[in-house]
Amino acid sequence: MQTFSIRRPAVCSPHGLVAAQNRHAAEAGAAVLARGGNAMDAAIVTALVLSIVEPWLSGVGGGGFLIHADGRTGALDTLDFNVRSPRGLKPADYPLTDAGSGNWFAWPAVVGERNVAGYSAICVPGAIAGFAAALERYGTISWSEALQPAIEHAERGLEIDWYAALCIAVEVAGLSRDPAISALLLDNGQPPKAGADTRRFKPMTAKAALLKRLAKAGARDFYEGEAAQLIAGDLEAGGSAIRTDDLASYQAMWSPALTGRYRDLDIAAIPGLSGGPTFFDAARRVEARGLEQASSQADAALTYATAIREAYAVRLNSMGHAATPQAGCTSHVSVVDRDGNMVSLTNTLLSRFGSRVALPRAGIIMNNGMMWFDPRPGQPNSMAPGVKPLANMCPLVLSRGGKPWLAIGAAGGRTIFPTLLQMISGIADFGLSLEDVFHRPRIDASTPRIKVDARAEPDVAARIAGAFPVEIVEDTLYPVNFSVPSAVMRAEDGGFLGMAHPTSPWAAVAAASA
Repeated sequence: MQTFSIRRPAVCSPHGLVAAQNRHAAEAGAAVLARGGNAMDAAIVTALVLSIVEPWLSGVGGGGFLIHADGRTGALDTLDFNVRSPRGLKPADYPLTDAGSGNWFAWPAVVGERNVAGYSAICVPGAIAGFAAALERYGTISWSEALQPAIEHAERGLEIDWYAALCIAVEVAGLSRDPAISALLLDNGQPPKAGADTRRFKPMTAKAALLKRLAKAGARDFYEGEAAQLIAGDLEAGGSAIRTDDLASYQAMWSPALTGRYRDLDIAAIPGLSGGPTFFDAARRVEARGLEQASSQADAALTYATAIREAYAVRLNSMGHAATPQAGCTSHVSVVDRDGNMVSLTNTLLSRFGSRVALPRAGIIMNNGMMWFDPRPGQPNSMAPGVKPLANMCPLVLSRGGKPWLAIGAAGGRTIFPTLLQMISGIADFGLSLEDVFHRPRIDASTPRIKVDARAEPDVAARIAGAFPVEIVEDTLYPVNFSVPSAVMRAEDGGFLGMAHPTSPWAAVAAASA
């Protein structure tokens, strides 16, 4: 194996920052800040562009969560726009391959993987409702203005460089089963090849037309108007249980933040069916074990592994979770504007390319939200009509002295809250800088065998192995063994710092110009 040492410096700016998993999206958000827009304006523009330039992770066919923090007052607000099962869902349509097997690591599969891929895996998407509600409450730009960068990117198309070609190629078997997504992303059923001499693009003509309609008719047209008729028609024709009344009844939900404290940091998370409650559970367990700056990395790693493992046992046995072999694929955006307002936003299609279905006329790639439900009947998170599943997403905002100080989140399914726990502990317990904590080797304790980054100190794996099975892995692009975080932070000098995942080739922090 050929290895490289990669170091990505923090980006500094007094005018605001956008950290995201794709530089085109981050730059679109930063341009909004430069024109006088605020953190929410930039976050929504960034998320909309991400749905075009990185369609395997997030999009308007999915759902998510966000937290808004007022830079002046410190006031916090959260928005739940996660996916919801159709009202006409029949759990009996998802029979198990082996009803007698399964635990919180590996529950039984559904016959034909109907909860993982295809139209039967799709839940009602909440992204458009959430983005519009967020702009209405905290934004300064119009809905139409927010859509323009995404429309321009959709008309130009997804750029097929080496990384996009790789991301499509690893899922080509699943993508080739759906004619619409195959036509959108593949070349005659084969993975596209990156342009050798010129830039290649895959235009998203139908999606551009849908976004143009929403810019003119408004966001609710996605749920109640002609766009809704188009979307529901595509879904019904494909065999989905989603109908027009499922779309019409969907509303994003504002709630007070779930709050807690770690050391001297006040932390805000999403309440309810998110990664937030389990993050706080694990954080309390870590704090009780008394980590301090003098603690060894091996001691810290065992502390993290034990806390995460115990918290997951509570989460998956009492809250429920759809554990499948599919890796979670999500996009996270962290934004701070010149006034210190912060937004932490996570949007997801769930698996890579979601259900691996694109709606033929609407042109959008759809989520596989059914995967997040427990496929076994009689469980806390079992499949049911018209409800939301337990989600892994865990956007956070940390405050000091009553003012937002750090907005952070990550992509990566079940690895999300364990990553955030280790990063926040690195800052609070070990005094690491934002840049250092992003480069610190991590563990993942959300799988049967605890994964240890090969870059960790040699005694880390040995120490954990005394309590749990261990696997030493590389922090590779594929498979994705650890989550992909991004963050913005208030700096001591009064400006702001931003970091994106060091080993992600497209991730970036974009600074707003003066």
